[in-house]
Amino acid sequence: MMWSWIAALLAGILSAHLAQRLWFPYFWKDALFLTRVIRYGARLEIYKRTSRVVTVVDRFVQQAQRIPDKAFLIYEGVTYTYGELEERSNRVARVFKDAVKKGDTVALLMSNEPDFLSVWFGLCKLGCAVAFLNTNIRSRSLLHCFRCCGAELLVVGADLLETLEDILPSLQQDGITVWCMRRDSPRPGVHSLLDQMQKASREPVPAERRSVRCLRTPTLYIFTSGTTGLPKAAVITHLQALKAAGGFWVYGATGSDVIYTPLPLYHSAASLVGIGGTIELGATCVLKKKFSASQFWHDCRKHNVTIFQYIGELCRYLCNQPMVENEKDHRVHMGVGNGLRQDVWREFLRRFGDIRMCEIYGSTEGNLCFMNHIGKIGAVGRSNFFYKLIFKYDLVKYDLVREEPVRDHSGFCQHVQKGETGLLLSKICSQSPFFGYAGSKQLTEKKILRDVFVKGDAYFNTGDLMAEDEDDFICFRDRVGDTFRWKGENVATTEVTEILGLVDFIQEANVYGVQVPGNEGRAGMAAVIVRPECRFDGKKLFSHVLRELPSYARPLFIRLQESLEMTSTFKQQKFSLVESGFDPCSISEPLFFLDYTEKSYIPLTSSIYDSIVSGQKKV
Repeated sequence: MMWSWIAALLAGILSAHLAQRLWFPYFWKDALFLTRVIRYGARLEIYKRTSRVVTVVDRFVQQAQRIPDKAFLIYEGVTYTYGELEERSNRVARVFKDAVKKGDTVALLMSNEPDFLSVWFGLCKLGCAVAFLNTNIRSRSLLHCFRCCGAELLVVGADLLETLEDILPSLQQDGITVWCMRRDSPRPGVHSLLDQMQKASREPVPAERRSVRCLRTPTLYIFTSGTTGLPKAAVITHLQALKAAGGFWVYGATGSDVIYTPLPLYHSAASLVGIGGTIELGATCVLKKKFSASQFWHDCRKHNVTIFQYIGELCRYLCNQPMVENEKDHRVHMGVGNGLRQDVWREFLRRFGDIRMCEIYGSTEGNLCFMNHIGKIGAVGRSNFFYKLIFKYDLVKYDLVREEPVRDHSGFCQHVQKGETGLLLSKICSQSPFFGYAGSKQLTEKKILRDVFVKGDAYFNTGDLMAEDEDDFICFRDRVGDTFRWKGENVATTEVTEILGLVDFIQEANVYGVQVPGNEGRAGMAAVIVRPECRFDGKKLFSHVLRELPSYARPLFIRLQESLEMTSTFKQQKFSLVESGFDPCSISEPLFFLDYTEKSYIPLTSSIYDSIVSGQKKV
């Protein structure tokens, strides 16, 4: 009798196992992942309820006390321990102790280097919020960044001081104090910081100066391009910073990992996920000043890298490198990032081995994050019944021509079916707050959709078209509106349009992104009307965009038109322009191409078009 019961029990267990493998193949992986998410979230909930927040910088101080001699940062062959960076950040705090007060905002314009972290952490120890400035932006946009985040002090890297040449008088006129990472003052009105740090004490300032009682207190401002033209200062609170710092841990990384970060620190991926994640684990970060495809694997082998951060473009550059022997001879087992195309993903794994590629989806300012913990090629994340209980999001029907969500006769948005593409919206609530942008409530309000499913509700509009398949995997389809992505950066079409409008022969411009075969994202293109009394001047336009726009925002293609097509609401129509692309054989209007060799916009011929499409001409 007993044996029959045992046999029945084993048969039941086997049947349940087979049923799980057949109908719920990802059950255990989902359960493990969600367990880690919930565990990390519980810590944040404790902070919220007890009003005793352990910030990212607090965590860094803890690690410096626990493992002072462990390598925290490796930069250009030099190793910096947790203890050394702790002491150096203390010196920064001592220098500025009387110059700033708790709650002030300080701007930071620096390339990737160890002192980026020293200054960042040192200012946070004084209770300041730090505004990370994009090192690519110039003149008018840079001046705008200071004004919208309210910074009254700027720390600039020695290699970037020249970028302030045009606006330094305006900064000084606005009462902004400028400090440079040099041992001597390079010019009147600019203070040197390195000599002051050398004189300062390495003893920490009192911890009360940085203490935080609310998770929603701003700690950073990270600038993101959007539909408004000029960069927007996304408010990063301690809640967002701590959530991002848990990314590596949730994916299963440990303190023994060595993390390679070739992305710019002014981006949230490198600073919040990369540096914050390294601190959370007590791991080591190999920081690269700039990404180099030719040096990537050499660096990984030299420093025994186990995890690297990426954007899709980075992986494509690696796949385009000439094949060499022993390409799989490395210790890298995980990549964490976003924007990896399916074809590049497959080729990357074929070339470089069985590396677990962990896609993360989420905008800097957004209130939603997806993580592809399964590793399914082509997916940016995965959802399930339990995940949807925690994170309230929806995909709704979107009209590409009118560039707005489709609403029913009652004025509410409509859900898409499984597998259909829809606009991703994330509900704004106490569990998923949206903190918006500094300097303007209007900018924040533009990212919010109201009365989506019921009167009074509010959702964050991601501006991304996504699809969720039958297995609950979420795939990115496209961006909508006035922003597209090129070379790993967001390009705000309104800003580029305004810059083009400053050229004397341009009457009107409509900027949009077009797909270029073999490249991630969309390349900039502008439909332009030339003033009646003028003619198109390719050299003048080349000089203008070279001076006024960062490389990724410069339109690669120009299309001359007699008139610009408008929507019924008098907005510039982009849909048909995007669809028609840049093929001179299918477009009768004159087309021009940004040629750095000729230092001009030159006519886009069929032969040039073919060389771009085939990949012979790099863009």
